[in-house]
Amino acid sequence: MLTQTRLKELFGYDSCTGDFIRLQSRRGTNCKKGDIAGYTHKTNGYRFIDVDGKKYRAHRLAWLYMLSRFPKGEIDHIDQDKSNNEWMNLREVDHKENLKNQSMRSSNKSGITGVYWNKLRERWYARITVNYKEICLGSSVNFFDACCMRKSADIKYNFHKNHGKLLK
Repeated sequence: MLTQTRLKELFGYDSCTGDFIRLQSRRGTNCKKGDIAGYTHKTNGYRFIDVDGKKYRAHRLAWLYMLSRFPKGEIDHIDQDKSNNEWMNLREVDHKENLKNQSMRSSNKSGITGVYWNKLRERWYARITVNYKEICLGSSVNFFDACCMRKSADIKYNFHKNHGKLLK
């Protein structure tokens, strides 16, 4: 199992940028001392780093580097940028809490998470999922009212202020 000591033998971690810097060159590769380590995965957006033949997510390595342990739960990227591993952008949470800070889904058509138009009933509906259960918050012919229902529920159920924002 990877330890903080081994990690610090191989890499430096810049907590302000979130970058891991190689302290040694890797034989047989183009990885040189001083290079930024790892790569950003094309589909999921996370930064990965190979350590002793095993791939790790950089945010989990940052936790090990700073606190001498791997996180017990999940790591939430507060700004929702999965490749931003600045120390101040990371927080340890359980899965339910991590779900409260998701970016807006690409399939969203209203521009507000949890608000959608029902063509058949000609009304805007608001909903929220809490503890894996969907709650219907109500409906309105007015888009603004449906948005207010959802925003009130975000506050009531302690959703993160960044929840539902569209990443640039």
